[in-house]
Amino acid sequence: MMEFLVKLHPEISIKSKSVRKRQTMLLEQNLKTILLRLDPSVAIKNNYDHLLVQVASNSPKLRQQMIDHLACIPGIVQFMEMQSGTYTSLHDIFEQVKAAFTEKLEGKSFCVRVKRTGDHEFSSLEAERYIGGGLNQHIPSARVQLKNPDEVVRVEIKRDQLIIVSQVFEGMGGFPLPSQSDVLSLISGGFDSAVASYLMIRKGLRTHYLFFNLGGPAHETGVRQMAFYLWQKFSLSHKVKFISVDFAPVVTEILEKVDNGLMGVVLKRQMMRAAAIVAERLGVQALVTGESVGQVASQTIANLSVIDKATDTLVLRPLIYQDKQEIIDLARKIGAEDMAKTMPEYCGVISNKPTINADLNKVLLAEQQLDLAALEKLALDANVLDIRTVEFQAEQQINTVLDESTMASDAIILDIRSPDEVDVKPLTGVRHQVQLLPFYKLASQFSQLDQTQQYYLYCERGVMSRLQALLLSEQGHTNVGVYRGDF
Repeated sequence: MMEFLVKLHPEISIKSKSVRKRQTMLLEQNLKTILLRLDPSVAIKNNYDHLLVQVASNSPKLRQQMIDHLACIPGIVQFMEMQSGTYTSLHDIFEQVKAAFTEKLEGKSFCVRVKRTGDHEFSSLEAERYIGGGLNQHIPSARVQLKNPDEVVRVEIKRDQLIIVSQVFEGMGGFPLPSQSDVLSLISGGFDSAVASYLMIRKGLRTHYLFFNLGGPAHETGVRQMAFYLWQKFSLSHKVKFISVDFAPVVTEILEKVDNGLMGVVLKRQMMRAAAIVAERLGVQALVTGESVGQVASQTIANLSVIDKATDTLVLRPLIYQDKQEIIDLARKIGAEDMAKTMPEYCGVISNKPTINADLNKVLLAEQQLDLAALEKLALDANVLDIRTVEFQAEQQINTVLDESTMASDAIILDIRSPDEVDVKPLTGVRHQVQLLPFYKLASQFSQLDQTQQYYLYCERGVMSRLQALLLSEQGHTNVGVYRGDF
């Protein structure tokens, strides 16, 4: 049996009893929704100050899947892989710890940390000394080191129950979904909007995605890929929407009718107006953007003030004080960096000499030339998708093979995973030639490959390969399919 002790984010622990109970119950339900898909034997126990996850299987593959999911569920600050049971004496505790840690402590420094609840014949310090001394004596290559050891042996004694922690993992923290209502995130597929969306999810906000399409079908496919990734990795417990608005007509009108210096601010105001209409349609009370003070011309305090006056809807800007490098670093941490690097910044080409201090009266005068009724119609005609259909739609449009038997003998499998993924789990045991080309280089380098060949894209789960194949197909490449293999 596998067991994980799940610790609540500290801000949940300091809430009132009723709020804490509600948030703990939400986290319990989210764990069930996600983990039961991995194995029907998963059981969740709510113990007020922590949750206990138990699963009957000891499969290494399932263990890694459990760890990967638990690390990405909002509301968990830390979780521990452990074994629990009873004990008869302090020496019995030592024997159980020795059995669990002997192999792990070979050739390493260690210390013992004991947490104790209840009345016992020994103190926590006495237990640490007894267990640590015994391990030091029975494992010749190990040594006690109280500061910065290689391993920390963690033991919890709760009255007559013994918990031995074998490994500690960091969670993403925050609040469980959807404890803080819903928001609509304006997503472009780049670093800023991806990180802003992640931070809202972490705060317990069910985050829907609104995309203003300025670059055609290929642009939308790339942004769908980012939104799908964020949903699947960090908010899989809840259904969310992906909304697309064709904004090319709005850009065309602005280019024709608005002074060059005001174009960027007017475009952002039009986006805010359209977003507010979509939000009202979905019953969402707040918008989210990836804007940061001073990052580009439209994001000065003066311009942001003018932009905000376009709508009464609350606008949240979680990145408002962060530097670009900090944003990129966080994108890398959450696994969104490579996707974000491939996304062009369409908004950045709208104005050659943008103002950094827009005058509201001049902006309002310029907007009198725009067709706000047409803007409203575009927003009302927005394409609203359940984000779960993104993978299904890509599956329907792309030639997918389940094994090599249906592939031509000279076809090439194109492994599009990142180099780190390939190093950890190389694709082996296939008869066809395998070439490596990370997905974030596909858009720029696929056309340089031999176009007389048929290529089948491969990634471990199959989602990225289907979306990338769809993107290449929309760019006119007819020699692309997907190889699923045995996931």
